[in-house]
Amino acid sequence: MAVSYMDFTSPDVQFFDDVNKNRFFTKDSGNYINVLGRTQLNTLGNASLLDITLTRGNVVEPHVHQNASELVYVVSGEAIVSFVNPFTKEVLNFTAKPGQSVLVPQGWIHWEVASQDNTKIIAIFDAPEPLFIGISDFLRLAPTNTIAHTYCLDEAMLKQTLAPIKDTTVIGPPADCNKYHQPQTGVQGTSYNNHMMAPQGYQGHMMQGPQSMQDANVYQGHMKKEGYSRQVIGNGQRQNY
Repeated sequence: MAVSYMDFTSPDVQFFDDVNKNRFFTKDSGNYINVLGRTQLNTLGNASLLDITLTRGNVVEPHVHQNASELVYVVSGEAIVSFVNPFTKEVLNFTAKPGQSVLVPQGWIHWEVASQDNTKIIAIFDAPEPLFIGISDFLRLAPTNTIAHTYCLDEAMLKQTLAPIKDTTVIGPPADCNKYHQPQTGVQGTSYNNHMMAPQGYQGHMMQGPQSMQDANVYQGHMKKEGYSRQVIGNGQRQNY
């Protein structure tokens, strides 16, 4: 959509911007996100983008863009793009390589996992500023007694499990994750505390240690009791829950 409010004769009009200078988030030198929106380039219409760089095993945390759909385009490397279809109650996982893209509808919970080093993703939005709600913010800010009561969970165990989440994660695992578990090399060794968030087929493992292993046993027992199942159909891998 064209920018109807812009005076293209103004000395302030902008036609060029260097996205490399617009840092949105930095985890470390190999994992960061740059942004380009109307704030950076005032001639932008109803569009914006995120320039995402990831190393193998790093995850753009599960999140929602409440104001825009997202077209995920892989420039280099390889990424697993996953989202929850709220209508079919399924998790779909897509392996995207250079030149391939995945569309995430507006408001759907989604995440991306880099399966190779030097993975570069361009996320394009149909809104001038991509709003972001990270699931980490819900987990750290929602009252644990409310969550525990709602889902019939042990509140003490829940508090202990969620205690390490101190801020919006954006790119996980956090840089200080070694204090909780030892990350493994490669995506198949990536740790997932909640296997529902792990791309299907990955051999993710629970965090090490007696406390988290107890959590794992409780979770696995619950999954078995409730009869959860998984299905894989083509490149769009389906995970019923």
